[in-house]
Amino acid sequence: MPPEPLTRFAPSPTGYLHLGHAFSALTAWSRPGRCLLRIEDIDSARCRPEFEAAIFEDLHWLGLDWPQPVLRQSQRRDAYADALGRLVAHGVCYPCRCTRAEIRAALSAPQEGVLPGPYPGTCRERSMDEAGRGDAIRLDLARALALTGPIGFAEAGPLHIGHQTANPAHMTEGLGDVILARRDIGTSYHLAVVVDDAAQGITEIVRGEDLFDVTPLHRVLQILLDYPAPTYYHHRLIRDRNGRRLAKRDDDRAIRRFRAEGATPQALATLVGFSFPA
Repeated sequence: MPPEPLTRFAPSPTGYLHLGHAFSALTAWSRPGRCLLRIEDIDSARCRPEFEAAIFEDLHWLGLDWPQPVLRQSQRRDAYADALGRLVAHGVCYPCRCTRAEIRAALSAPQEGVLPGPYPGTCRERSMDEAGRGDAIRLDLARALALTGPIGFAEAGPLHIGHQTANPAHMTEGLGDVILARRDIGTSYHLAVVVDDAAQGITEIVRGEDLFDVTPLHRVLQILLDYPAPTYYHHRLIRDRNGRRLAKRDDDRAIRRFRAEGATPQALATLVGFSFPA
């Protein structure tokens, strides 16, 4: 029998949830099967207990509930280190000592033979034997794609329906050699989210359209780590009156503010264009 449909809502406690989070959470909980809550708190410098408490309060106010215990990234560093070690063993990782300023300078003056992309490949020829405590670890995307072959994924969302095929050139130019492990926290969003989704048995990943373009990268990691392929459901974004995607700094769009002003969950859902199932 196929596994029970299972999705997740995975906010980071680095600020208060806003209308965009409300739409994403309501969408996730409206999908078939069960929905888990996951707290992505690996960045301890920015995560705060009061924001995590507010996440629980806001979601309960929306009428949402979830199985216990809640998975927290901060408790899974060993799992991320193990996955990184497996990727290193595939020969697709290298240490990077570049600062953001150095990357910006290199991109402003491209050199002959340097592949295009967000990272210019300055450290690409370094060996993992040279890795030091001050290095980040990057994915050599070209080497990874040579191992995985064609990349595709199943999309169930209303914006991109059906099987999606990734263009390797677009991946190289648009994503480049992403960081798998930051020097300060030992992992990254890309690595942690892939590891956690596999560990929890997530069958459908519900998230915003802004993450559609990184999905081929996540499929690369899933293939290299021998993880099952989930289905994806990318939904529209909630934007402000200027068409800008909402961020946690938009406190006037925070769920807690609407709660304090006496809004009902139904009114807030209507505001973001979500209809509760009959």
